[in-house]
Amino acid sequence: MKNKTYKEKYKPVAFPRDEQKHDHIIEWWYFNGNLRDKRGRLFSYMDCFFAAKPDKVDIQFLKIPLKQIFFSHYFLSDNKKMSLKKVNPLCFLDDNSFAKPLLWINYDNSCLIQETKPFEYRIANEFIDLELKSEKVPLLLNKNGFLDFKVKTTYYYSLTRLKTKGMIKVNKKWIEVEGQSWMDHQWSQTPATDDDIWVWFSIQLDNNAEIVCFVYGDKIKTFHASLLDAQGRIETTDKVVFAETGVNYKSPDTGQVYKLGYKIEIPKFKAKLTVAPLKKEQEMIFGNINYWEGGVKIKGELKGKKVEGLGFGEITAKIKSKKLASSVWKKITSKSIWKNIQDLSNFSAKTIYFLNKEIINKKR
Repeated sequence: MKNKTYKEKYKPVAFPRDEQKHDHIIEWWYFNGNLRDKRGRLFSYMDCFFAAKPDKVDIQFLKIPLKQIFFSHYFLSDNKKMSLKKVNPLCFLDDNSFAKPLLWINYDNSCLIQETKPFEYRIANEFIDLELKSEKVPLLLNKNGFLDFKVKTTYYYSLTRLKTKGMIKVNKKWIEVEGQSWMDHQWSQTPATDDDIWVWFSIQLDNNAEIVCFVYGDKIKTFHASLLDAQGRIETTDKVVFAETGVNYKSPDTGQVYKLGYKIEIPKFKAKLTVAPLKKEQEMIFGNINYWEGGVKIKGELKGKKVEGLGFGEITAKIKSKKLASSVWKKITSKSIWKNIQDLSNFSAKTIYFLNKEIINKKR
């Protein structure tokens, strides 16, 4: 990937308009959560759906001759032994996706992101079937939903406390769960760059406050934290300190070492938090972009008071060897693309029509 810089002119975020798809190079709708069953067992899940322009985004596995493609990944983990993962580099959409007044995405015949009422959702895939209801106003990061990463800009808002109930699939059986989820929606008019490295956390605390904080960038770093307190007030700052605690994970698949444990200090929020993974073995593999993704536990202080909580983390470890990236990519596509071929019978003529229509549009 080449180093590129793109700065987009800001346009105020408005709902429900900006819950839908934008005409941007890359965009995603991302849900995560920590849920418990009736026995008190803790499960973590993630469900993310992407839209991208292959000829502009400059990502290896997206070099496909289409104007627009969609891909997804999701997982369900008991934070112990069980870990169900799915990476699909090519998703097939129902024609009604993004065509309804509220967000509605139906893909691969079995996956759904449906906004049933403003900021209320149903999300489903082969591992989960959940109902989510936002208990708070949207958190516009940086107070306006627009961030400058120096090498790029991005729109970004979160729903930080989604009351969640529904079913998850454990050992081939569906069981009832409930808990809290988080949703991020980002869109950016920029390709991938060599600076795409980050440490990111979504934090839900027991005092009904939430924090999203991260450091983005390799040579040029951007720090950010946004806080949404119990009264719905937003605070933001770029003064964030991430200190490693020595909790690491080395992937047997990619050889990458992920630094998972941190002490986070945010002076403006009077926050001193320790973040640790619920489970180390949570790598998501995309070839030249791989990262650790999973549930985290939090404890520390906020505004002078002790707090605890749960959340999610996403941490990258950049592949520097093109040979390694190529071998990893071959490994995941040998499974995912074959699975897509097997699934074609389920999509039938509609899938063939979709692919043909998109290829024709690309050639125009």
